[in-house]
Amino acid sequence: MSIRPYRDIARRKSRKIHVGAVEIGGDAPISVQSMTNTVTGDVGATIAQVRALEEAGADIVRVSCPDAESTSALKAIVRAAHVPIVADIHFHYKRALEAAAAGAACLRINPGNIGSAQRVREVVAAAKDHGCSMRIGVNAGSLERDLLERYGEPCPEAMVESALNHARILEDNDFTEFKISVKASDVFLAVAAYQGLAEACDYPLHLGITEAGGLMSGTAKSSIGMGMLLWSGIGDTIRVSLSADPVEEIRVGFDILKSLGLRHRGVNIVSCPSCARQGFNVIETVRALEERLKHIATPMTLSIIGCVVNGPGEARETDLGFTGGGAGGNAGMIYLNGKPAYKLDNAKLVDHVVELCEKKAAEIDRERSVAATLEAAQ
Repeated sequence: MSIRPYRDIARRKSRKIHVGAVEIGGDAPISVQSMTNTVTGDVGATIAQVRALEEAGADIVRVSCPDAESTSALKAIVRAAHVPIVADIHFHYKRALEAAAAGAACLRINPGNIGSAQRVREVVAAAKDHGCSMRIGVNAGSLERDLLERYGEPCPEAMVESALNHARILEDNDFTEFKISVKASDVFLAVAAYQGLAEACDYPLHLGITEAGGLMSGTAKSSIGMGMLLWSGIGDTIRVSLSADPVEEIRVGFDILKSLGLRHRGVNIVSCPSCARQGFNVIETVRALEERLKHIATPMTLSIIGCVVNGPGEARETDLGFTGGGAGGNAGMIYLNGKPAYKLDNAKLVDHVVELCEKKAAEIDRERSVAATLEAAQ
């Protein structure tokens, strides 16, 4: 019996497209995106949310464009954004034309749902003229009536057929700059649909478990579903759908990718659940550190372990670490680059670790800058 190497993730080979300056598919990093939940016509509120998502690390942000007021506001939103903006379009082909003209980097649209062949040609022409890509977004909750009648219910085969039918419409119009999603709220259905689609085409895939739920349950469902797919090499961009602040979607998305070693951003905290052996309040310490280290984008690892049972071993594998000295103690050990460095009073822990992380981030960024300069000079 052969055992697959436990860290071996071979990405599915897909063609590469662009959403603005962001590459999707091929050898490009898996991108993380979210969607605003403000009224798009409220330009100020929407721009504020886009900026919050950018600060959290979003590579792409989508906004809903259900009416002319939304597409009218889109130009100012695109101009203010530092990441590509995707216009979410349903049924109304004129909204797609307006969004493309307003500067959207991508149109989320199902070409089979916007009317006649002439309307499709107009949307494709607008996308070509303005440099837009597209996303075909199939959803189990809105499959075409003929497919539901034929298959009896939403199923992987129906979702894949729907996606390929929409893809064929764009291909017939000589347009291939698109990615595809086949989302469902049922984890098994979504995973099976994506697996089928991955075998049926080489277009880049946008992963998501749609309507996943609140922060806790939605994170669990999304991590299971997308984790299974990503581990098997399927997926080129992801969106975690949560009934929560969209910023949380970005954080969860990066945590999923970090857990699989597919992408690294910010401080990855390795921490124990705590027990009677803890030498300090692990849970409150980690909560405080997560909040205060949000601003660091530089990848690094930090271990926060309550006692010496696993603490030294975990610290050996991380950039920075703190291990409690045992129940009743008031000091623990700071580890730097995997080695014990000095004792630290527990009361100073949070402030000191934040300072260490900021210093480490500056060092890493400086080293990267020097390396990039030397590479450019060669």
